[in-house]
Amino acid sequence: MRRAAAVTLVTGALLSVSALAAPAQAATAPTVSAKGAFLLNNASSATVYSKAADTRRQMASTTKVMTAAVVLSTKGVDLNRKVTVKQAYRDYVTKEGASTADLRTGDKMTVRQLLYATLLPSGCDAAYALADTFGTGSTTAARTKSFVSKMNAKATELKLKNTKFDSFDGISGGGNNYSTPRDLAKIAQYAMKNTNFRTVVKATSYKASAPASNGGTRTYTWYNTNKLLGSYKGAIGIKTGTGTAAGPCLIFAATRGSKTVVGVILNGSDRYNDAAKILDYGFGSSTAKTMKLRTLPTNAQRD
Repeated sequence: MRRAAAVTLVTGALLSVSALAAPAQAATAPTVSAKGAFLLNNASSATVYSKAADTRRQMASTTKVMTAAVVLSTKGVDLNRKVTVKQAYRDYVTKEGASTADLRTGDKMTVRQLLYATLLPSGCDAAYALADTFGTGSTTAARTKSFVSKMNAKATELKLKNTKFDSFDGISGGGNNYSTPRDLAKIAQYAMKNTNFRTVVKATSYKASAPASNGGTRTYTWYNTNKLLGSYKGAIGIKTGTGTAAGPCLIFAATRGSKTVVGVILNGSDRYNDAAKILDYGFGSSTAKTMKLRTLPTNAQRD
């Protein structure tokens, strides 16, 4: 995961996950750089493309898809609930050299804003805040541990046999934070059933105004690290991830006509072009060759 952020001192939509019916697939499956890759048809769950689909690998910040899914599936979740940013969240990203939403100590963020901060700039500070808020226990350590247990419980509920979480953001001390392309596609498919999740991961950028610790108002501006958005026609998400052990990763989805597909790239040296080629294969198109990636502002996070 990489670092670099942006904040200034003084707010985000809906996409329906659809059914089948699209042009026929290209005849030959593409070759990709990724060590693991997978694509499924969202409506039928049928496998469209597969490469080492059941090989366990670390997944870096794609972990945060499950973080968000657990929060959004919490019974009675209030997305307007205010959460006060703790210094511990900032200290954590500094210590880990992690990607950050640059949340400022004492600012009051809504849960909705924290979801954007987690999924767009891949803020490990925001993911920490969510885990601390939605876990149970008398200490921050106990609450974050409890939250990770909820992530594993959700994996069990989804019948994922090759997935395990030991962190809320993908920073794994013991290397026991892993999944497979197939399992991650299923997690993403589950998460995309939620309207709020779809709205968040579709956004290329987001501005959030929050009461600041000094009594004023602070405006945060976050950019989505997923360059596939705005680059590949029909792309609707979902999440990047990069780590030393995991390599560059990407969970992605796209809709064309009435067909939606969900895919995963794990440890791919050319993840966006890999994803575009796989999407073309699924849609029976040939747009990957001419795709020009969206450029991120210089102050945006890279993940």
